[in-house]
Amino acid sequence: MNKKELLELVKTGEGYTIEFKESLNNSIGKTICAFANASGGKIILGVTDNGVVKSYNLSNANHSKIQNIVRNMDPSFQVNVEQVSDLVVIYVPEGKDKPHSINGHFYLRQSASSQQLKRDEIREFFQRENKIQFDKKTNLDFDLKKDFDEYKFGSFVKKLNLSSDLPKKHLLQNLNLLTNDEINNAGVLFFCHRISKFFMNSVIACVLYQSDSRANILDKKEFDADFVSNFDNALNFVLKNINMNIEIVGRKRVEKLEISEEALREAIINAMVHRDYFSNGRLQIDVFSDRIEISNPGNLLFDEKEFGKVSIARNPILSDLVHRLGYVERIGSGIKRIKTLVKDVDFEFSSNWFRVIFNRPGVQETVEKTVEKTVEKIITAIKENSKITQKELEKITGLTRRGIEWNIEKLKKEGKLKRIGPDKGGRWEILE
Repeated sequence: MNKKELLELVKTGEGYTIEFKESLNNSIGKTICAFANASGGKIILGVTDNGVVKSYNLSNANHSKIQNIVRNMDPSFQVNVEQVSDLVVIYVPEGKDKPHSINGHFYLRQSASSQQLKRDEIREFFQRENKIQFDKKTNLDFDLKKDFDEYKFGSFVKKLNLSSDLPKKHLLQNLNLLTNDEINNAGVLFFCHRISKFFMNSVIACVLYQSDSRANILDKKEFDADFVSNFDNALNFVLKNINMNIEIVGRKRVEKLEISEEALREAIINAMVHRDYFSNGRLQIDVFSDRIEISNPGNLLFDEKEFGKVSIARNPILSDLVHRLGYVERIGSGIKRIKTLVKDVDFEFSSNWFRVIFNRPGVQETVEKTVEKTVEKIITAIKENSKITQKELEKITGLTRRGIEWNIEKLKKEGKLKRIGPDKGGRWEILE
């Protein structure tokens, strides 16, 4: 690696496989251990935590110190150390005999940090995940010319404040989105045009129900774009279908969502990042009259008693990317944040599924008001144009075809609406 390539790497910032250190310090062993237990990585000496390039010249004594640290790990392995101009790079390979420990402690790389785990936790993780890591797996079906969305990539680079002058391949490589010089599944999830072309199970299904059961569906959407777009659309679907309450704080009227938007964001992004993409199950978001359920395929990767205390990323590259984008504050803090933001929340998990349930406060009245507003929109639209089509009603209300059909049938049964003539060429009549 030359100095130019190294500086390009520095510009991408710290992450799952990159760590900056201004100088050699006591935490170097922990970082090396964490990289070896994950996918390997590079430690760059002579760069501050916030990416300011200074300099560092490695003495023979410090070179020996690094090698001694690695030799004393259990089991031991080797690292390569290279002086590149006025910076130093420590190349840490992925361990072949995981888990590795240092001074009796086990560390695992989680996004841009190294997390200490108990021996049983890390052993169980490797036993359960004894298969190819999904997000790191090469995707040979993806064509970088036809399937790669340049606009989404440009937007991503801009959000991360990366230089657009850097070659695309260098950026993808530095962000761990290439495996053996081919785009991997993480890169496909983020920069595809349509996700179902490659992963049918990655479409997000969102459903709005009339009551606390699945009997009547008011609206249903399936989001089939890229990872970021699907997240934004899924969150907006939920926000659109929950209530905004008015609270009096001092002398001011303050609008407040019935369920914290931050908690909803955390739950949805966690479901997308930590789900098992090898499973045929889909991520499903169900909005009932009394609760919101966010369900994703994938079991816990640690003992149930450690739930909320320990976090192990099933898809570490995805975890790193959402952390870089600022979608999560700190890797591993999601459950604690949700519990802090929302008091009435439940968590369910089985051998195949994980589910977050937000219980809605006083929502039956809210649902009735939502239905009433929808009915008002339909009646107003028909009064203005008695020949209005179902598709036009869908655009006005934002409901799906099934949602419009359900509301129209309801109005007919209540004797408030009548159809005159055939489906094509006929008209509606409001019965007062």
